[in-house]
Amino acid sequence: MIAKLIRWSIINRFLVLLATLIMTAWGIWSLSHTPLDAIPDLSDVQVIIRTSFPGQAPQIVENQITYPLTTTMLSVPGARTVRGYSFFGDSFVYVLFEDGTDLYWARSRVLEYLNQVQSRLPPQAKASLGPDATGVGWVYEYALVDRSGKMDLSQLRAFQDWFLKYELKSVPNVSEVASIGGMVRQYQIQLDPDKMRAYNIPHGKIIAAVQQANQENGGSVLELGEAEYMVRASGYLKSLDDFHKIPLMTTDAGVSVRLGDVARIQTGPEMRRGIAELNGEGEVAGGVIVMRSGKNALATIDAIKTKLEKLKPSLPPGVEIIPVYDRS
Repeated sequence: MIAKLIRWSIINRFLVLLATLIMTAWGIWSLSHTPLDAIPDLSDVQVIIRTSFPGQAPQIVENQITYPLTTTMLSVPGARTVRGYSFFGDSFVYVLFEDGTDLYWARSRVLEYLNQVQSRLPPQAKASLGPDATGVGWVYEYALVDRSGKMDLSQLRAFQDWFLKYELKSVPNVSEVASIGGMVRQYQIQLDPDKMRAYNIPHGKIIAAVQQANQENGGSVLELGEAEYMVRASGYLKSLDDFHKIPLMTTDAGVSVRLGDVARIQTGPEMRRGIAELNGEGEVAGGVIVMRSGKNALATIDAIKTKLEKLKPSLPPGVEIIPVYDRS
């Protein structure tokens, strides 16, 4: 048998050389396109449902959010295990599927069942799916540091949330860029109970007034001089002065009572559940980059580094991007 194979190979040398070249080219292509990672991905196929229910205690979140979601997800096709966790203002439900299940098929099934249970959740609860990544998708982490001291933590976090995050999410195979640390700025309205009682203004009326004041509406078009002018009412709240001028009521004497008359309005940090600190030098803001499931970690990290180099000229003066975790 071996002698016949050798004799056939000698007679058909051209076919043997052609097959060798094809196999060599295929091997080189496969080697260059093989996903490389430092950590073997042995995690389960899972879909995470995060539901935000601001200001609510864990027991309320458990009763009104986590329990309805977990009982509904038990009937998802292919689901092997469902785990629910309730925290202050947040609920996390992990749906684990059988090995070999396609991740995107699993996400579509979970989304279908999530639409079914949405009507049973409180109106203030906002549910969304987690990133299409695995438990070991965390490939890169960085910190934003201002050596000059010109930017505080809230400004660094705002730069991360409104610029750097979106630029890095455009990198191929990046599933999510999670912001950590810093201070999230927000408008804060501190009501004065004595003034509210004096004007007989209930709490619910103030909430409704703020919601109605932060809107924009369109009024079709107006034709003048053979030209069309679009009509719209610009009413978004953009400054503290805009908040002060929100009308609440008119007294019997015809005096307008505004939000600034019954409340103290300021910008301040959102309540935090943790901090980010770097090398014992103090707090910083930063981000964690998560890679999509099944992608090449080394190629993704190289693309992230290239993107960060391109973004360096766009950084505010004195701000540096310091790598904290680099799987490559």
